[in-house]
Amino acid sequence: MSTTSLPAPDRSPRLREALLAAAFTADGLLDLLGAPAYAALARSETVPALRATRGESPLDTLVRLFLLQRPVPYERARTVLPLDACVEDGWVIRVGDEVRAAVDVRPYSGPEAQDWFIVSDLGCAVGGAGGIGSHEEGVVLGVGGASSTLAGITVRTPVASALDLGTGSGIQALHAAQHATRVTATDLNPRALAFTRLTLALSGAAPADLREGSLFEPVDTETYDLIVSNPPFVISPGARLTYRDGGMGGDDLCRTLVQQAGDRLNEGGYAHFLANWQHVEGEEWQDRLRSWVPRDCDAWVVQREVQDITQYAELWLRDSGDHRTDPAEYAARYDVWLDEFEARKTKGVGFGWITLRKSAAAADGNPSVVIEEWPHPVEQPLGAAVEAHFARQDYLRTHDDAALLADHFTLAPEVMQEQVGLPGAEDPEHVVLRQNRGMRRATKVDAVGAGFAGVCDGTLPAGRILDAIAQLMNEDPVLLRDRTPQAIRLLVEEGFLEPVGAA
Repeated sequence: MSTTSLPAPDRSPRLREALLAAAFTADGLLDLLGAPAYAALARSETVPALRATRGESPLDTLVRLFLLQRPVPYERARTVLPLDACVEDGWVIRVGDEVRAAVDVRPYSGPEAQDWFIVSDLGCAVGGAGGIGSHEEGVVLGVGGASSTLAGITVRTPVASALDLGTGSGIQALHAAQHATRVTATDLNPRALAFTRLTLALSGAAPADLREGSLFEPVDTETYDLIVSNPPFVISPGARLTYRDGGMGGDDLCRTLVQQAGDRLNEGGYAHFLANWQHVEGEEWQDRLRSWVPRDCDAWVVQREVQDITQYAELWLRDSGDHRTDPAEYAARYDVWLDEFEARKTKGVGFGWITLRKSAAAADGNPSVVIEEWPHPVEQPLGAAVEAHFARQDYLRTHDDAALLADHFTLAPEVMQEQVGLPGAEDPEHVVLRQNRGMRRATKVDAVGAGFAGVCDGTLPAGRILDAIAQLMNEDPVLLRDRTPQAIRLLVEEGFLEPVGAA
């Protein structure tokens, strides 16, 4: 595949106007297709959408042309699009009395309901384990679950500079363009840079500084306030597919990215990565990830899923379409994957996200490194929750137990209390605090913790509240003050309590 076969972005505003006029937007698609057919498209299932677009409206025409990649009559397309310009620029191809899409153009709703369009190779809008099949090596995917996850966990404060490393079709660069003065996007695949240019232009966003190359090589020693990367993180034998296989052994590509990110971040800057990592015999996976964190950065690592090596190999063999090949060939490829894992003593593969923040405290030898497993549902977007996590870490490492007891706290919004016990019992067996937003954590607390959290409204310091609880429970207030700060610290760390400062 060559970039010369891709559309020219120069007249994208005219195409954008035509798409918007026909309601070819995320909301427009939902209205036309209905929720079941719309959801089916995300699974690469097109039959429901084909049934829903049997009419001849402008939106029916555009859905069939760009999303379902079916030929439409030339005259129908001409009533919807600036067709001569689209043919000339390479967005569509005329074949006799019909036109076909040359690229996938997919509506995407921005965080403030912006009408955006993601441009990618035909048939590759979703990607992942849905079975993209045997495409050429340089294929460029559209938006999938991984890229949406990364966009959701990214901190979205205004910044001067942002770097999208391994930009693909440009979705992260598009998000960054909304709050970064300058956006740099890199990719080893020049075709991906061309698609990013199209995505930005068709979405009405400012152009990015596009650079070709691997990892941090294209930016040399430049530094940024924000770095985001959905890299080719698949741990595979060889590097058959550029969009997913990093070409380094094991999880070395992800490790290298994380380890080198500290030198490319400005003070206070964030780096967000999606990654896979090996679970190796005789090694705790948390220790493996901890060794990746740069010495001058705080880190929050969340493992969302773990697969054994057979599940993992099967997932990505399906992704590349190998399950559709000759059974003997499939078995041989499967064997190669398992040989690779056996040689590396890998028993499983973890998937999750890694966030770094450049921190003076970390550089001074007092980093905050939190590595946890959280496979439970969360509420996206999580960018604000990520920022709040690091703010809480800053608070906790500057407040000893005495300072904690002198401070005031409020119960975080959307926290509910659940009492668990046998029906009819006078007292519950235990009490659970549960968040209904963000990470949606739940934690079990004792009677003191439940009572403390229940009266935290910011008016009294923590120590005074504990003294009152001690009196009610006939406990020694000195002993209660001595043993409770660790529980308070945990409730603050996990976001159940919010410090408001001394009155």
